[in-house]
Amino acid sequence: MTPSDLLQKYNIPVPRYTSYPTVPIWQEGINVAEWKNVFQHDFEEGNSTRGISLYIHLPFCESLCTYCGCNKRITTNHKVEGEYIDAVLKEWTIYQSLMSERPVIRELHLGGGTPTFFSAESLARLLMGILNSATIHPEHEFSFEGHPNNTTELQMQVLYDLGFRRVSFGVQDNDPEVQRIINRIQPFENVQKATETARRIGYKSVNFDLIYGLPLQTKESIQRTIEQTISLRPDRVAFYSYAHVPWTSRGQRLFDENDLPSTNNKIELYRTGKEMFVACGYKDIGMDHFAMPEDDLNTASEKGTLHRNFMGYTTLNSSMLLGLGVSSISSTDHAFAQNDKTLNGYYDSINNGELPIQKGYFMSEEDKRFGRYILDISCRGTTAFLSEDMETISQYCLPELQKLIPDNLITINNNIVTVTDLGWSFIRNICSCFDLYLIKSKVNKEQKMFSNAI
Repeated sequence: MTPSDLLQKYNIPVPRYTSYPTVPIWQEGINVAEWKNVFQHDFEEGNSTRGISLYIHLPFCESLCTYCGCNKRITTNHKVEGEYIDAVLKEWTIYQSLMSERPVIRELHLGGGTPTFFSAESLARLLMGILNSATIHPEHEFSFEGHPNNTTELQMQVLYDLGFRRVSFGVQDNDPEVQRIINRIQPFENVQKATETARRIGYKSVNFDLIYGLPLQTKESIQRTIEQTISLRPDRVAFYSYAHVPWTSRGQRLFDENDLPSTNNKIELYRTGKEMFVACGYKDIGMDHFAMPEDDLNTASEKGTLHRNFMGYTTLNSSMLLGLGVSSISSTDHAFAQNDKTLNGYYDSINNGELPIQKGYFMSEEDKRFGRYILDISCRGTTAFLSEDMETISQYCLPELQKLIPDNLITINNNIVTVTDLGWSFIRNICSCFDLYLIKSKVNKEQKMFSNAI
């Protein structure tokens, strides 16, 4: 098969595997008291040795980007900043009451929405309210997502002074027509200015998020976008597939689907981007991520220490990820919990002194082992079967894995699965071979629950 034939063959709905089991398997209305017990236990086990990761969701945006599938609230009223920060700090206080010792923060990420919707003063108040009651790990990594149009030098300086050294700019696409249809007008000059400002301040890693498969994108337009991107030499690039999920993201219903690239054209967009990045020296990390050879992400990949969680690929593996804010997800070694997705519901719980957890999942021992197989594949490209899983693997996983061998995506020797060079473009598909819920569940195969792999 040609590379295009393979991309066509494996362009099927599969999860992105930022967790296992994946979110659709989780249960609504989990036992919050049980979650608190698990949190307390896992915090005590790992805080002093590995520290914790914090994700803070800042949901506000001034305008709707119609492609976006994130949890967001559109408003131009910046008075909402104060109420939201108060709620997040109250949530942090509730979690602190469950901690037996001062938390050690090793990783912190501000996501959204648009974190730079918040003023520099508001960001400082939020972060100092958390960091002043914690110990910062000497090998910490703090990062935030910024919109090139509204990320100011003052915001970047304030965050830098608080320990942030990595920024991810949501570029998506530089073509004016594509920007118009997705309602994200963002001149390249703004991207360039934001990038240069971050580097002048001292940020060690400037990352870009790009999307392929957007309406009106062409091979020629995405080539121009990538040429402009490469001219700024971002340290990392996330080259995401546009996930068309209008059944969950109402803004996407504004698109005329005839404006979306055909499957074949979308595959060509992906191939074009990947070839351009690799040709310019970027390393293919997997799952649509590229990094410069000297970047920490590539170093971790080469050393086999890369990790993956709800924040995506990360160079650190702390004991738990604590998500604060509306819709945020928390994870420990034994459980997952997701906050209420509605702002009103989130505020109601916090004001009542309760954790705003809406759904979650408590893992079985088998879940943990199969989650480890998926993590090994997505981060290291190899995994070894455990003897206690051989019966299950033989029944469910091996039949799926063996389908990949003729296409030279993996090899299997002595119960060790290894991803080939070609297979790195199909990591999500390979991971899915260890997803017992996806394999066993007929519903997952018949109903559209995930975006396509490409």
